[in-house]
Amino acid sequence: MKVVTSLPELRAARASLRNPLGLVPTMGFLHEGHLSLVRRARAECASVGVSIFVNPAQFGTQEDLGAYPRDLDRDLAMLRSEQVDLVWTPEVAEVYPPGFQTYVSVEEASRPLEGSRRPGHFRGVATVVAKLFNAFQPKKAYFGQKDAQQVVVVRRMARDLDFPVEVVVCPTEREPDGLAMSSRNSYLDPAERKAATVLYRALDAARSAFSRGERDADRLRAAMSEVLAGEPLARPVYVSAADPDTLAELRGPVSRALLSMAVFVGRTALIDNIVLGEI
Repeated sequence: MKVVTSLPELRAARASLRNPLGLVPTMGFLHEGHLSLVRRARAECASVGVSIFVNPAQFGTQEDLGAYPRDLDRDLAMLRSEQVDLVWTPEVAEVYPPGFQTYVSVEEASRPLEGSRRPGHFRGVATVVAKLFNAFQPKKAYFGQKDAQQVVVVRRMARDLDFPVEVVVCPTEREPDGLAMSSRNSYLDPAERKAATVLYRALDAARSAFSRGERDADRLRAAMSEVLAGEPLARPVYVSAADPDTLAELRGPVSRALLSMAVFVGRTALIDNIVLGEI
């Protein structure tokens, strides 16, 4: 496994790899969810590249950039065991050199949900992913369904800017009690960790209602909100039933819906989602 830090090193190492290459962008502090993306890339591509970069452009002024968990040695050991070919671990100045002023904004898809809660977040996401696509030149790039809005933004960006990259969406990896795997779960104390299962329980309540024939978007949102209200440590930021492709909030009867939420458990903001009505 080749580990590089500079862009020239990355391009030189990339040139020696067999095509097609699958890319897994990460911010490090890897868990089983990341490794599931790596395994999917390994199964579908001749070579696998991974980026480890805590992207400051997607953090707001009040967010946890400095506190974001990091353990590069552990991450590299995990990737080595998965037979990854190339890992890029750049410094901030390598990605955003002095005088940097060019950003990518995906207008409509970035506005609702996480975009309304975290202004500028998806500008940072789209910019760094565009740079990663340019640097790695992958055939496929792998993202988790847990970050559903990120997937919509990246797909739109790749399509609009004519990147020849297939964005592959992989299922959310969950703990045995349903909690979606996330690096931010490490922030939770034992009581908060127990309470955090309320997100998946709320989504599951709406899914059960849908399976029983409930199709009204407002009632599906209400089913989620009712479960969340029963957990004292949970403070919902938003509860959504939206079009999975446009992220427009749905009203009335629905046949497909992205159910999603952001919930503070203690001081930690957690997100989760499921898609209803897909075969």
